[in-house]
Amino acid sequence: MQDENARHREKMRKIKAARDRMMATKTDRKGLVIVHTGPGKGKSSSGFGMVMRCIAHGMPCAVVQFIKGNWKTGEADFLRERFADECTFVISGEGFTWETQDRERDIAAAQAGWARAKELIRDPDIRFVLLDEINIALRYDYLDIDEVVDFLLTEKPAMTHVVLTGRNAKPELIEAADLVTEMTLVKHPFRDGIKAQAGVEF
Repeated sequence: MQDENARHREKMRKIKAARDRMMATKTDRKGLVIVHTGPGKGKSSSGFGMVMRCIAHGMPCAVVQFIKGNWKTGEADFLRERFADECTFVISGEGFTWETQDRERDIAAAQAGWARAKELIRDPDIRFVLLDEINIALRYDYLDIDEVVDFLLTEKPAMTHVVLTGRNAKPELIEAADLVTEMTLVKHPFRDGIKAQAGVEF
């Protein structure tokens, strides 16, 4: 047992030394463009987890929620009722596209949301902006992908983080982003007839 512990300590010592050398080269800081996409659950949940971190660090933040409309969600209630001073929360959209069934209204709502998102991203006091489900609006061409990417690359303040969530992120956005995570679906209870539940999905 003592030999095993000694081998473990030596292995960890080498790993730490290598890690310390690597970390010594990572000295830059910048505001990131982050994309959460893929068919698996957790894209919005991860984004809202980052909002919570920002609030804890005293970093003013904002959320613009596309597509979902006035669907009652825990995150909207929580942030609006308890952290309105720390996080601006904007709902843009009248519901999922299969609910509204009105492309012109969906486009108008998405464009209004994007206009507000640009204001919030440009605001020098806001450090983090979550664009929840914007990838859906981009997928259906409610917003111009080239205009969105150009804005993020040329007008986003240098130290502002922007997270964009939703399935089917466009290749142009993936190329422009600093960090991209694809959520993979392995199992989901919906396939077994379990509907979306409070605290898990919304």
